[in-house]
Amino acid sequence: MDRAVPDGMPHRRNARRRAGRPEDDMNGRLLVFTRTLGYRHESIPAGVAAVRELAAGVRVDATEDEDVFTPAGLARYDAVVFLSTSGEVLDEAGRAAFEGYIRGGGNFVGVHAASTTGYDWPFYGRLVGAWFNQHPKVQRATVRVVDRDHPATVDLAPEWVLTDEWYNFRTDPTGSVRVLATVDESSYSGGTMGPNHPIAWCHENLGGRAFYTALGHPVEAYADPAFRSHLAGGIRYAVGG
Repeated sequence: MDRAVPDGMPHRRNARRRAGRPEDDMNGRLLVFTRTLGYRHESIPAGVAAVRELAAGVRVDATEDEDVFTPAGLARYDAVVFLSTSGEVLDEAGRAAFEGYIRGGGNFVGVHAASTTGYDWPFYGRLVGAWFNQHPKVQRATVRVVDRDHPATVDLAPEWVLTDEWYNFRTDPTGSVRVLATVDESSYSGGTMGPNHPIAWCHENLGGRAFYTALGHPVEAYADPAFRSHLAGGIRYAVGG
């Protein structure tokens, strides 16, 4: 497992740290999980590098090893990022440990293909908010920020044009999550979810904080200032900032 101390993101204490975690963890610790058993995105290394750069004061561990998903292993982390994971990436013991972590106040960030993970795991479906169904070709489209009162969207323009892979989901999470941004289906071809097509959201339904963004398919996204602001804000929300 690699570890680094990146820079660039402010941080506050959350309930897990107030509960008496060791002093050397007071600046926070983040696990970035990138295991893939299905499609593997070429942008994963760029995504890991971006998280390291954006998470100032937070120790970042990146791994594809499911063995870290034990109660003791997860207890070290303020949040866990599933970065374009795919397939059934955890066994039953790992799933139980992760569910216990979330229900105990642990936090989650899902990026892009995180919604192509755990299709036979109902808890994970509720955590990520909605599972991926299919997508059209990569193309430019317009994102509409519908909630700017959130770290992941506060610095974004009301409309944001970018090139990405626009996910259609099996279900519409609206009503069970706090939708932060939608994609305008009239601005591209292949959307199937209608005029209010969620593309980024958050919730606190299962114990800890959960943030998901469907953006982050191309390598170039992780160098884009607006996307980096969006991702940094999602991480900041998850770790309690």
